[in-house]
Amino acid sequence: MRRAAAIAAALACLAAAPDPAERLPNAAQEARARVLFRETRCLVCQNESIDDSEAALARDLRTVIRGQIAAGRSDAQVRAFLTARYGEYVLLKPPFTPGNAILWVGPFVVLAAGLGLLIFRRNPSALSESLSEEEEARLEVLRKDETV
Repeated sequence: MRRAAAIAAALACLAAAPDPAERLPNAAQEARARVLFRETRCLVCQNESIDDSEAALARDLRTVIRGQIAAGRSDAQVRAFLTARYGEYVLLKPPFTPGNAILWVGPFVVLAAGLGLLIFRRNPSALSESLSEEEEARLEVLRKDETV
């Protein structure tokens, strides 16, 4: 079972980089890099990971990530480096933080406000109760004129 997993990991590493010179010599490090590639957004393609992108910037980001991993940094340190350099936008799934809470919670707040307006809106028939007698008389005249 372990042997099959090692072979699968090796094949995945072979598919990772079109140029063998780009790959990390350590298969475990290359596998870690591939996971980070799938979590990192291509800043050119915007809705694609750098693992799927063919853009030059994506290739540069893959090189940066491989360099960080080769330098012995952890996955969390590599993510922190990328977000410090490019912002949280570089992560395909940014964490829930106070800075982006409005993006996560905002749609639900707008939906709740809309539902609240629909449920608690004033009854239109209540408007006739606040009219004076003179206004009521004018309203009756107008209603009769509409029916004619």
